Amino acid sequence: MAQASLPIAGEAMPAPADATSLKAKLRRAESLNKRRALLLVLPLFLFILVTFMIPIGLMLYRGVDNPEIVATIPRTADMLEDWQPPEPPAEEVFATLNEELAAIDDKRAISQLGVRLNYEYSGASSLMRKTARNAGKLEPGNYREQFLKIDKDWGDPELWAAIKKLNSPVTPSYFLAAVDMTRNVEGEIVAVPETQRIYLPLFWRTLWLSLVITFLTLLLGFPVAYLLAVLPLKTSNLLMILVLLPFWTSLLVRTTSWIVLLQSQGVINDILFWIGIIDDQGRLQMVYNKTGTVIAMTHILL
Repeated sequence: MAQASLPIAGEAMPAPADATSLKAKLRRAESLNKRRALLLVLPLFLFILVTFMIPIGLMLYRGVDNPEIVATIPRTADMLEDWQPPEPPAEEVFATLNEELAAIDDKRAISQLGVRLNYEYSGASSLMRKTARNAGKLEPGNYREQFLKIDKDWGDPELWAAIKKLNSPVTPSYFLAAVDMTRNVEGEIVAVPETQRIYLPLFWRTLWLSLVITFLTLLLGFPVAYLLAVLPLKTSNLLMILVLLPFWTSLLVRTTSWIVLLQSQGVINDILFWIGIIDDQGRLQMVYNKTGTVIAMTHILL
């Protein structure tokens, strides 16, 4: 039987494969696989970027973007940095404002300035348009009195405070308004008057309804899930079909069905009226309110 020959003493051993070359080939193969994987997910990434990330980024940017003041009356706003209410601004401020308003040729810029100020001071939009129309017609000197003749609101420190606090290309005003906060004449962050607080009550109401709907969903859904887990296979399959049956209809159809059932002239009220529990004047209002929201949302989540 042939035997493998052994190397003779003094002969050179066969050179092993180049380890460095093998590692380089392995790295190239891994890099190629990574590029292929990246190409596979690239369409999904672009879709998320265009339809989700960019719109959210633009929304957040517009939430702090504040170009109107610095683009139209920057010198007036800068002169107000050293002004403190309740004293009226100096005569030079009125003169500078007159110059800047008279120099604006684009009517849209005036409108945008007025709309932005109107968020902070009610009536500022019409005030700015009226003042801009008269800005080039004022006599030199005593600009304060002439501005007050155009509109007495130019003597209100809150208007000048609004111009002062908007003297920045970015502003927190929109986000503050979303939580019913604002900045007062002194620049301090304070709550808006109670009659103007609309967002925080809506947030708390939404949170409360979410908790109620979640609780009802668990209360109704857990027993069904338990039965699906413990019943025999034949029975649980039938029950699963009944659970999935509503999903065969569209969400719009299910929502409309609840409106038909719950409205004052709907099926439920008609049945209660027919059996004498309520009269025609006592029909229950169960839609377009909290009751309808809880019932419909619980059914949708189930």
